Amino acid sequence: MSPKRFLQSLKPEEPSPEWQLPFAEFINAESAYGRTLFGPIPAGRQREFFAESKNIWVWYESWLDCGEIKSVTIRYEVRPDGVFKKPIGKDYTRLEGAELDNFCQATKYYLQLVKKHLYTK
Repeated sequence: MSPKRFLQSLKPEEPSPEWQLPFAEFINAESAYGRTLFGPIPAGRQREFFAESKNIWVWYESWLDCGEIKSVTIRYEVRPDGVFKKPIGKDYTRLEGAELDNFCQATKYYLQLVKKHLYTK
């Protein structure tokens, strides 16, 4: 699938009128489903995966390592010319191959989950 076509397919569902929540609460509600996409979360870890906007996705994970909290945050941007990731403090790189396929599958499944559980009755 071309990046442009993929970007068009990511149109998030509009919340039903009953949902009059602040944006942060939408993110939290959707992320509760997004964090389940990648299997069980090991004890002592926190994981978040959510759509910040139509073309921006965020992956966050934190864990305790020898008494120190470690974390990683990756911002994914879906652009007409490809999907790019940007770990905090690093440059953008283009997703390719299996990594791109995995991202596409995760976002598709994410949208199916939130539509089913949050936006339909």
